[in-house]
Amino acid sequence: MTAQSLLRRATGLSVSKSVAERAVGQRMEQTGFADSEAYLQALTPAEMTQLIELVVVPESWLFRDPQAFYATVELVQERWARGRATRILSIPCAGGEEPYSMAMALRDGGVPKQAFSIDAYDLSPGCIERAQAGIYGRNAFRAQDVAFRERYFTHVADDAYRIIDALREQVTFRQGNLLQFDTATYSRHYDVIFCRNLLIYFDKPTTRAAIHNLSALLADDGMLLAGYAEVPSFCQNGFAPLQFRQAFALKKETATPAAALQVAPLPALRTLRSVPPAPKRAAAPPSAPAAPAAQRTRPVSVPSSPPTPAAPADLLAEARLLADRGQLREAGEKCHAHLARAPEAAEAYFMLGIINELAGKMDLADDYWRRCIYLQPDHYEALCHLSLLAERNGNHTAATTLKARAARIYQRRQASN
Repeated sequence: MTAQSLLRRATGLSVSKSVAERAVGQRMEQTGFADSEAYLQALTPAEMTQLIELVVVPESWLFRDPQAFYATVELVQERWARGRATRILSIPCAGGEEPYSMAMALRDGGVPKQAFSIDAYDLSPGCIERAQAGIYGRNAFRAQDVAFRERYFTHVADDAYRIIDALREQVTFRQGNLLQFDTATYSRHYDVIFCRNLLIYFDKPTTRAAIHNLSALLADDGMLLAGYAEVPSFCQNGFAPLQFRQAFALKKETATPAAALQVAPLPALRTLRSVPPAPKRAAAPPSAPAAPAAQRTRPVSVPSSPPTPAAPADLLAEARLLADRGQLREAGEKCHAHLARAPEAAEAYFMLGIINELAGKMDLADDYWRRCIYLQPDHYEALCHLSLLAERNGNHTAATTLKARAARIYQRRQASN
């Protein structure tokens, strides 16, 4: 089995071949292996953990996308007023920036500590160790307003600050994998779940499995906070959006059993409070199964007709299927074949961006997504991916602008439904 497939099986992450091989190379240098096959055959659980550390993306910062925290404060205040405590889950929690931000927001909102509990999980033991230490450098304080640093942090060295013990004690950190979470023991356990910017690293089957687990963990009247690029995936798998501006909050569709999530059209916008569910739209009829291939026979006197070229829509559908299977080169060829027939097809450029992102070719991915939004300025998913890429590259001004464009498109879509 290749390093790429081993990492995918262990984490669910769609790691590119180049990233997987680079991580294996680094661990081989540190462990003294000269042959990659020998290294992979000798892989122990402890060594797999070290390998995973090299491919996870733990970057975050305090009060990232703050509207999600404000929406949660409102929910916790409302429930505490009715005598009900709120259980909150942050997964993945990276270095603890998200759960600590939640604890600070609740403290600022006057919520007593007995009104809530926060559990935080991450795949990376290194991230959990950093989170438990609660020490952050300059990059963690990227919010426009960092007045919270004076209230809740102690300056320890140079640009390093440590969060106060009273807040550290409010969060329980554990190492864990969402895809392997004990959903039976924790069924409907959490009232609020933060799961932001994780699904973007998964293929479609893994995304469905992750959303299934999140649905099982979330109380039926609970709220889930997603990354803005992930909202469509949740809405296609049993969730509906809530009316919190730029919080990207969702609730479970109560009419959809959590154990049997179905792909459905984007539901109508609803608020947190009890609102009768909107009637479901009729689902499109399933495609007819393909006819069995005819048996081959020798031509008698009439030459066989040339095969009918695949329609452009079929080429893109084939490209998506190939990309999901990890056949990136073949998927790219289908997209280019589509563009040969339809040169202004924005969706083909979007797909090429995804394919190159999976291959670790981020400059090409950026170029294709920009072509996509040039041809289709309201392409929500392309704007989301460009914003995330700008964040990773440290271009926060561009990321904010792209995110705002995506948010406006998202709001227009909801208003039209």
